[in-house]
Amino acid sequence: MTFSIASWNINSVRARIGIVEKFLREEAPDVLCLQETKVECGLFPKAMFEQLGYTHIVTNGQRMHHGVATISRVPLTEVRKYDWQANGEARHIGVTLPSGVRLDNVYIPAGGDIPDRNLNPKFGQKLDFFGRMTEWSATLVDTPTILTGDFNVAPLESDVWNHKALLDVVSHTPVEVETLARLQSASNWVDLGRHFIEAPTPLFTWWSYRAKDWEASNRGRRLDHMWVTPDLMAKAVAHRTVQPARSWERPSDHIPIVTEFAF
Repeated sequence: MTFSIASWNINSVRARIGIVEKFLREEAPDVLCLQETKVECGLFPKAMFEQLGYTHIVTNGQRMHHGVATISRVPLTEVRKYDWQANGEARHIGVTLPSGVRLDNVYIPAGGDIPDRNLNPKFGQKLDFFGRMTEWSATLVDTPTILTGDFNVAPLESDVWNHKALLDVVSHTPVEVETLARLQSASNWVDLGRHFIEAPTPLFTWWSYRAKDWEASNRGRRLDHMWVTPDLMAKAVAHRTVQPARSWERPSDHIPIVTEFAF
């Protein structure tokens, strides 16, 4: 038997509760990590999850913006909420699974439209967020950890629909790619998406709402990731994206990613 963990930027859990239920009924992951829930903790819609057996719910939310939640069929302990942006925004939840593995669910800032911290403070905040995460990552000595969520960076050329066209577009700029690489090297994280689906095969998890026909144009980016510390690489047995979710009723602009583990 395997243990499955899913991650999905849902872009408002209350507005899209119907497709979250559809996903849980069809895919039945053991744990679901949501980002951009856009709801305060006290208003999180727990009833549907509990009815489906997801009785362990940890949230870090705020009104109308950001927010993360980790929902599970198994107990979650050692809850942690880090403020890596140093401004109080709800962008992280860490828990420990019954196996003893840490699971950290993160929603990294998008960074605005201009890739220059002097002209665009949001971009600087994004880079600083990564910097604090990198410092945290370096402390994970002998700590089996899964890091997942919306990283808001597509690092490889095959992670975007057109590498040259997006070099100056926030999410694929060289400075962001280099910053993400520093985070990855801090704990020798293994990128499971590319471990199982090797480059240069195109792999996307996000398509803009602006496209009249997202599937036909296929102008996607791989913004959503699941990483593991090296001691867990052998425990990961499969990884997939759930692309049909992008066409469900009132969809998120992101799709779920799912990894199966043998622990």
